[in-house]
Amino acid sequence: MSNETRMSDETRTTSSRPVPAPEPLWSAPDDGIPAELRVTPGLPWSERWAALWRRHRVRGERARAFYAASRNPERGLPVAGNAAAWAFVKRLLRTRKPMFALTVVTNLAAAMAGLIVPRLLGNLVDEVTGGSAAAAQVDSIVIGVIVVVLIQAALVFAARRASAVLGYDLLAAAREEIVDTVLRLPLGRVEAASSGDLLTRITSDVSKMSQSVRWAFPQLVMSAVLVVASLVALVLNSPFLAISILGSLVVLVLATKAYLKNAGAGYITESGTYSRINSTTTETVEGARTVEALGLGAGRIAIGDADIAESNQAERYTMTLRNLFFIFLDVSYQLPLVGVVLLGTWGYAQGWVTLGQITTAAIYVQGLVEPMDRLIQVFDTLQVGLAATTRLLGVAEVPEDRTPGDAVPEGTEVVGSDLRFAYRPGTDVLHGIDLDLRPGERLAIVGPSGSGKSTLGRLLAGINGPRTGEVDIGGVDVMELPLDVLRTEVALVTQEHHVFVGSVRDNIVLARDRELEGDAVDAAVLDALRAVDALDWVERLPQGLDTMLGHGRVHLTPAQAQQVALARLMVADPHTLVLDEATSLIDPRTARHLEGSMAALLEDRTVIAIAHRLHTAHDADRIAVVIDGRIAELGSHAELIARDGEYARLWRTWRS
Repeated sequence: MSNETRMSDETRTTSSRPVPAPEPLWSAPDDGIPAELRVTPGLPWSERWAALWRRHRVRGERARAFYAASRNPERGLPVAGNAAAWAFVKRLLRTRKPMFALTVVTNLAAAMAGLIVPRLLGNLVDEVTGGSAAAAQVDSIVIGVIVVVLIQAALVFAARRASAVLGYDLLAAAREEIVDTVLRLPLGRVEAASSGDLLTRITSDVSKMSQSVRWAFPQLVMSAVLVVASLVALVLNSPFLAISILGSLVVLVLATKAYLKNAGAGYITESGTYSRINSTTTETVEGARTVEALGLGAGRIAIGDADIAESNQAERYTMTLRNLFFIFLDVSYQLPLVGVVLLGTWGYAQGWVTLGQITTAAIYVQGLVEPMDRLIQVFDTLQVGLAATTRLLGVAEVPEDRTPGDAVPEGTEVVGSDLRFAYRPGTDVLHGIDLDLRPGERLAIVGPSGSGKSTLGRLLAGINGPRTGEVDIGGVDVMELPLDVLRTEVALVTQEHHVFVGSVRDNIVLARDRELEGDAVDAAVLDALRAVDALDWVERLPQGLDTMLGHGRVHLTPAQAQQVALARLMVADPHTLVLDEATSLIDPRTARHLEGSMAALLEDRTVIAIAHRLHTAHDADRIAVVIDGRIAELGSHAELIARDGEYARLWRTWRS
């Protein structure tokens, strides 16, 4: 979309002069890429190389700045340090010492078996060149080689199996810990963070961590054991010829040190740009109606293009790091073979080594190429996995949003006093609300969209803490109640719902699966289903309560899924319920019937219903009309209609 003033195709005029169209709602943003990162075509080779290194330096500076900001961001989820990731790996390995030891031992045995064959061949060369080799000796060496190869094949199979078992066991444990960490996140902090960031962490980052744990870590163990064993065998064969490996080790250490110094920040930045792309895409898709209605499509595409441009720069930086690292690694494992030939020629001329030792050393050095090459691949994959793990573990560093105390509520009264709340500093969306709920009361909260109804409901349910004031239940601040206690006191059901993979029974009894046993489970589930008017269609399912729901199984309609969510709430049995548009996905007639059928079950509970359907308000004991973050009116339906204020206007509008 152009930044210039646009003229309509059919220009309307007053008198003889055209009237210009209004300014567009959106102006294309700068993609944020500095000029020094843009490629200038047609430069001479010398200037092209200089520009390439300048771009690499600038990308590195941007990556380090991004990484520093990601450790303790103002908004969003933090990133843990490398030390936390290594501690995480050590913690997983510490509980699997026998399996880890078996993996190392079997890989070491397989490596040692593989190192015997070159030594036998070296001995054969010495025997032949010395002229003392008899046919029987040659036959015995050949048979020995065959036997060793067969033994090595069996040991390699055992080593790979042990490595695979260890890798998948580590992966399962890592996933369980990550899921446990994510589920402990404060809900308020989750919603304040970018949805794309959390989505990227639990999808892309988990996948990268999975690849590292399942494949790269076992390969690292196998390759490292083989490399170390080969180096030891090379020294035992001939210390003089082993000198050929020193240059490679120096190159390898220096290259690895330089790579590690920059790779972490690079991969963290790369993953961060993926989060930004996901956030933009998610926001655009979820707001598709608004984008279409306001003609913002070109603007959203341009923002996405800018995010992709940022990601392109991050990927170019890590790609350059990898290419430079691989160049030095290639050199490091090609040099030893040249060194063996040169040193071997000199040493043989001096009588320091035999042809058999040179042959053995050459085979050992050549045999190092494969594990070293595999280490290159593994090292890069592990670095990506390490960056992903630090992002996942960063979720655990999100500070708690409450400090639980020891006080126990004395009663079920819900009292909110001087409630103010801001999603962003300096911009309150609630302004000093006072609300006193009587036990068993039905309170309806109504008002126009964006007035603060849902925010007030979240504060009353203890999801978020107010900026000022407090919400008390039985005289105790909700933010001082442990979550497991709080959810037995008050629960929130929103218009969003989720059906978990599992049976109907498991989905509903989820909130009290540790408390109910035996026949009490089915009794509670059936009562809840009957209360939310869902028992009929559940009984018609193929296996009734045992019918499996969730992805790839029996699919529920939005109305049925919402009834399951409400039944889950009934089983949880809190004394106060906050229903935030809880029946919005059910057609009005069904919703009206559902709310009526719930009335008996809600007899002794305090119910706070946030809804746009004003028949809910009509049935409530009191109605709170929220306008611009304040309670404009409070009273019964009859009282507010008689007052002829905001509620009366809303009622007339809704009935018309």
